[in-house]
Amino acid sequence: MKKLLTLAALIALAGSALAQDAVTMVKPDALTWKDSPNIPKGGQIAVLVGDPTKAGSVVVQRVKLPPNYKVPPHTHPYAETVTVISGSVGFGMGEQFDSTKGEVMKAGALQALPAKHAHYVWTGNEEGILQVQFIGPGGIDYINPADDPRKKTQ
Repeated sequence: MKKLLTLAALIALAGSALAQDAVTMVKPDALTWKDSPNIPKGGQIAVLVGDPTKAGSVVVQRVKLPPNYKVPPHTHPYAETVTVISGSVGFGMGEQFDSTKGEVMKAGALQALPAKHAHYVWTGNEEGILQVQFIGPGGIDYINPADDPRKKTQ
């Protein structure tokens, strides 16, 4: 299974390199961070490459998670490769949030997840920034519909 996930991540990375006609360079201080209705309030997203609304688009985005933040159990319709850019971020697998069954990963750690694989994330006392790569269109489905921030009134 690990070999399959690694192969999928390598194919996604190679495909992104071949699909681009021009060189793209993104500097961290030029990122435009935006609130996202898809994740709980406080988290922000910056798209570096691609269009998450378009099918077949290779997307690279960063996700900023504030301290003491949780994203409840959810799935995505696509496989994703997640790299911790800064801070420490907890990753857990399954349909029930339980930080004792997850693992906290530090900057440089990478995780490749298959499509529709239930997982959740959290931060401790520091902010965490993730880089997420996938093939669009983007999407997130919360295991418990009551956790979906798009369905909560502000």
